[in-house]
Amino acid sequence: MRNMTLAQAAAACGGKLCGRYDENSPLGRIVIDSRAVEPGDLFAAYKGERVDGHDYIAAAFDKGAACCVAQRIPEGETRPILLVEDVQRALEQIAEAYRSGLSLPVIGITGSVGKTSAKEMIASVLEQRFRVLKTDKNLNNQIGVPMTVSRIEPEHQAAVVEMGISGFGEMRLLSRIVRPTVAVFTVIGHAHLEFLHDRQGVFRAKTEMLEYMDEDGVVLVNGDDDLLRQLSCKQKLYRFGLGEGNEIRAVDVCLDESGRTSCRICHDGRSFPVRIPAYGQHMVYAALEGAAVGLVLGLSEEEIAAGIACYETVGRRSAVTDTGKITLVDDSYNANPDSVMCGVDSLMQLPGRHVCILGDMLELGEKEEAMHRDVGAYAASRGVDLVLSSGTLGAAIAEGAGERGHWFASVEELNRALPGLIREGDRVLVKASRGMRFERIAEALKCL
Repeated sequence: MRNMTLAQAAAACGGKLCGRYDENSPLGRIVIDSRAVEPGDLFAAYKGERVDGHDYIAAAFDKGAACCVAQRIPEGETRPILLVEDVQRALEQIAEAYRSGLSLPVIGITGSVGKTSAKEMIASVLEQRFRVLKTDKNLNNQIGVPMTVSRIEPEHQAAVVEMGISGFGEMRLLSRIVRPTVAVFTVIGHAHLEFLHDRQGVFRAKTEMLEYMDEDGVVLVNGDDDLLRQLSCKQKLYRFGLGEGNEIRAVDVCLDESGRTSCRICHDGRSFPVRIPAYGQHMVYAALEGAAVGLVLGLSEEEIAAGIACYETVGRRSAVTDTGKITLVDDSYNANPDSVMCGVDSLMQLPGRHVCILGDMLELGEKEEAMHRDVGAYAASRGVDLVLSSGTLGAAIAEGAGERGHWFASVEELNRALPGLIREGDRVLVKASRGMRFERIAEALKCL
C-alpha cells in the first residue's frame, strides 16, 4: 500500500494513532502473522480462539512493522499503534479506501467450484502482457481479501482476486473492498448449503458482487449453468461454455490418455486452438474463463493460447501422477457434489479400470446424507468399477454405489486395504473435503 500513509489509514477506519509515529509514513502490506512481517508492513493484531495477535505486536515491530492495528496497547509499547474498536472492520475500511485510489483492471472471481483454477488460469493469460497481482494461496475470505488488495502496488497493471463466501452478505462486503471491473462466475453448485440453503440461495449470495460494480464493468458467466444462464445485469454480459448459445465457446474438446486437454475456442466468428496442461474436462471451463478475460482486456489470440499453455496446477487440485503402478488423480483439496461428479466424468474419459476414493463433503446442510448417496449412485451409473469411501457420511456414498461401494471406518483402515483392492494400471481419483485429510490416502497410493 505504498500510496497510503499512516494518517490516511487512520482516517479510513476512524482509528486513533498512538505512540511515536510519523503520520506521513507509507504503509506496506496488511499482514496477520508476525513471522511474515517485512519492513513497512501493517500488522493486524487479530484475537482468535487460541491465539491473540496482541501478544505478537512487539515481535512484529522488531521485524520492521510500520504500525500495528490493535484493540488495545500492550503495556509499555510506545511504537505506532492504530487503536480501533474492531480490527477486522478496520482492515476492511483501510483496504476499501486503498482500492478506491487505484486505477487498474481488477478481476473478481467467485463460484461454487473452480475459483482457484480460474484465478490461476486468468492470471497466466494476463501475464502474457501485464504485470499481475493474484490472490495468494487461499486468501479469499473476509480476512484474506483485504490482505490481497493491500498487496496491489503501483507497478501492477492488473489484479486477479478470488472471492469466497459461506453466507449471505459476505460477498457484498468483499465486493465493496474489491470493486471488480470484471466479474467472473464459474458455476452455481451445492456448496455451503448449511448456510445458503439451496442453489438459489448460492446464486443470490454470489451475485451480491454486482452491487459494487460500475455500469461500464464486464460480467462473465458460465452459460452452461442453468442459473447463471438466466442472469441479467446492468453491466456488459458475456457467456462462456460448451453450449451453442455462448458468445465464447469451446469445441472439439479432446482428452488424451494422460488427462491433458485440447480444444478450439470460438468467439466473434473466429476460433483458435489451445492446449491445456492440466487434467480434466473441467479445465476447459478454466481455459474459457482465461480466454474470456483476455479477450475483454484486448489480448491477442496468440497471447491467450500462450497463457493457457503456461497454466500450472495448484496443490492437490486434480494433480495427476503416474506412480509406476497406477495413474493417480489427487483432488483431495476440497469437494462438493458438483465437483465430485465432474471429477468422475473426467476420470471416465481415461482408459482402464476406474476407482474412486471419496469422502465426506462438508457444509451441505440437512440433505447431506442424500447428496452423498447420490454421488455414490452417480459414480456407479457412469461405470466406475470400484467406489471406496470413508468418513461419517462416506457410508452413504458406498450405499449409493451399491455392489461397487465399500466403506471403511477410518482412513487408516482404508489405507491398509489398498494393496488388495488396487490393481496395476488402475486410474484412481481421490476426492473429499479438505477437513477429511484424504491427502493421506493419495500419499499411500504413491507407495503401492
